Amino acid sequence: MITFEEAFQIIMRYVFETGTETIPFNDSCCRILAGDITSDTDMPSFNRSAVDGYACHSSEIYNELEVIEVIRAGMVPQKAVGKNQCSKIMTGAIVPDGCDIVFMVEYSQILPDGKIKFTGSVQKPNISYKGEDVKAGDVVLKRGKFIKPQDVAVMASAGHTKVIVKKMPDVGIISTGDELVEPSELPQLSQIRNSNAYQLLAQVTRAGGKGHYYGIAPDIENVTFEIITKAISENDIVLLTGGVSMGDFDFVPSVLKRAGVEILFDQVNVQPGKPTTFGSHPKAAVFGLPGNPVSSFIQFETLIRPFISKMMGYNWKPVEHKMKMAVRYERKSANRMGWIPVTVNDDMEVIPVDIHGSAHITALPYSDGIIMMKQGIRSLEKGEIVSVRQI
Repeated sequence: MITFEEAFQIIMRYVFETGTETIPFNDSCCRILAGDITSDTDMPSFNRSAVDGYACHSSEIYNELEVIEVIRAGMVPQKAVGKNQCSKIMTGAIVPDGCDIVFMVEYSQILPDGKIKFTGSVQKPNISYKGEDVKAGDVVLKRGKFIKPQDVAVMASAGHTKVIVKKMPDVGIISTGDELVEPSELPQLSQIRNSNAYQLLAQVTRAGGKGHYYGIAPDIENVTFEIITKAISENDIVLLTGGVSMGDFDFVPSVLKRAGVEILFDQVNVQPGKPTTFGSHPKAAVFGLPGNPVSSFIQFETLIRPFISKMMGYNWKPVEHKMKMAVRYERKSANRMGWIPVTVNDDMEVIPVDIHGSAHITALPYSDGIIMMKQGIRSLEKGEIVSVRQI
């Protein structure tokens, strides 16, 4: 049995990157950028007024100024501003040549003869200068970036209507076990609904992959072999839940070996998730997850989600916050490293969730995160600082 850290290092050594594809920029949100984005223009592309006001020469700002034209956004100034003159200008409009200040409408007075008088004190220029944000040819977004809505706005401004992104990895998902039925069915005595597959499909989507569900594999070795072989041939990653423990019908590891998968580890010294399995195949990476939903959820978040991100060239890191324990907490055993689901109260303090075991699926929806307890650490004291990892 290996440590969680060793398992993580082994997995990351077997990352292989996906290819690339070109897509419309407005479809690129939440994808991973595969090439730098450069701007084809200065930003701003002209000296632009930052306020509604009057453009003039700063040396004449306290003079009575004649208004020679009104410049709206999208209009090119038609008149040159001469001595003791100004142009009324709207936010976003081109500042006339020679003008080096725009004073705000709020600090102006219209005189009886129609001229304008500045009534404020000396102020900033209120001009956004050509190229002060970006110059033509500058890199505005770098390869490997997770694309957010604000990045799409940058692409639009830079004139990039087509962008190269990393392909989303295909992830095959298989549940195993005769005890499982689909969510639409009413479980009979000794049966349970298959929640793991649909939880994993949602986790894969959130991680940036494309999930493909292959159904429930029964406790029949040849049938399981056929389903696994098919999934491996059609995906970059295959996730199996159940069948990786030590029961009489837990034959997934032997089936994986028969399918050409090299098993790199089959136990991790972590709770929950001890029987987590990882193997490498020339076509796909294969993960065998425990059948209990809390275990499979946490192992996906801590091991598989970083793997998927790295496949797309993205160095994803979980969001973590340092917080105080609101109560003292003691776990039953400290033989393994533990992931503990927690909530955060209104005082931003941490409270461990009351969880009855790794099958207690309803303990997760209202959990704010998980905290890690090292092997050998049995308790946490009230007020002790812990790192809360968002889930």
